[in-house]
Amino acid sequence: MSFASKLLYAFFLILLSSARVTHNMNLSPSPAPNPAYYDDNNNASTVFDVTSFGAIGDCRTDDTSAFKMAWDTACMTIGVDSAVLLVPYTFCFLVKPTSFNGPCRTRLTLQIDGIIVSPDGPKSWPWNFKRQWLMFYRVNGLSIQGSGLVNGRGQKWWDLPCKPHKGVNGTTQPGPCDSPVAIRIFQSSDVKIKGLTFKNSAQFHVRFDNCDDVVVDSVTINAPASSPNTDGIHIENTHNVQIRNSVISNGDDCVSIGAGCFNVDIKNITCGPSHGISIGSLGVHNSSAWVSNITVTNSTIWNSDNGVRIKTWQGGSGLVSRIVFRNILMVNVRNPIMIDQYYCQTKNCANQTSAVIISDVLYANIKGSYDLRSPPMHFGCSDSFPSTNLRLEDVDLFPYKGQLFENPFCWNAYGSMQTVTVPPVNCLLEALPGC
Repeated sequence: MSFASKLLYAFFLILLSSARVTHNMNLSPSPAPNPAYYDDNNNASTVFDVTSFGAIGDCRTDDTSAFKMAWDTACMTIGVDSAVLLVPYTFCFLVKPTSFNGPCRTRLTLQIDGIIVSPDGPKSWPWNFKRQWLMFYRVNGLSIQGSGLVNGRGQKWWDLPCKPHKGVNGTTQPGPCDSPVAIRIFQSSDVKIKGLTFKNSAQFHVRFDNCDDVVVDSVTINAPASSPNTDGIHIENTHNVQIRNSVISNGDDCVSIGAGCFNVDIKNITCGPSHGISIGSLGVHNSSAWVSNITVTNSTIWNSDNGVRIKTWQGGSGLVSRIVFRNILMVNVRNPIMIDQYYCQTKNCANQTSAVIISDVLYANIKGSYDLRSPPMHFGCSDSFPSTNLRLEDVDLFPYKGQLFENPFCWNAYGSMQTVTVPPVNCLLEALPGC
């Protein structure tokens, strides 16, 4: 067959196919648009747009099923290097509590360029799903990224009678108090979150449990300073973590590090107003906690209740060790440097003999100003298990307003000033015999 004949035959097939499609369209509704398309990089990745799976994106219609369908399809894709689940720009999607499960057959990227909002408050929330909103379970090689917004709409949760009210005459009343974490990533590895903005979570904004190889980069987290328990990033039983280049303003810890965490590097964080960067609380309900190799560097903490803090409950056990806080600027922080082995959320916590041991903590090049309502440094350590090998070098902390210095507070804290410190920490005890 000549080339011209082949061309004519191909044209005939196209016309026949078109006629069949037109005939079918007259008999039934138009099919949904193709949910996937390939990029130009040698078919390296496949993109799944949630609107192609029926998501409306008007901020009112429930788009949960469309998100789940798009996720399941992307997760099961084979034959490509990666799959992209796209939440497109200019749309606002209402997504109810749901779990996005793995393992997936390819690396998966959740590209959020639009807005995702939660149901508006407890009355709009499923009764059996009140501890988390969007959960990612057993997904290895997951990236959640983009220029979009994840809005937890937490105000009605914060106003529950059981929440700690912040007014002078505020009260806390009994009642159900479970509140959802906005993003929870559970039992996953090689996870990256980059570029997103998180806003007004009912409780923690981002939480990692039992994860490995985690990177959080260039995120913004915003919630009112009075919002209760709205930690920015919380990690628990998670290791090999990098948190960097992010701005966090909220009503609790900017970053909180729980039990079972090691090899955590926090760098270039702007934090405040907030409760600072915390290791703990650890040892609650007489539990065991082990935390090691935590580094916080090149960060700023401003207008916050705490700066860098280690907090443990009495009665616990375990060890916190090899901790470095370096190159940190404090601006009007109430407790810039704090170890509290008497952490308690009520007024009637009984003294106990056991405690999580704290040892080998370095505070280096920490400068700035503190709120005079509290001492600039507070080392309140256990009677039975004192904190040991606390080292301070190039620490200069001045009152934010006024000329009078507050003396640091120490209780059963062993350590040394490696250089002249302002104010001097003369209350540190010398090394224990045999140490």
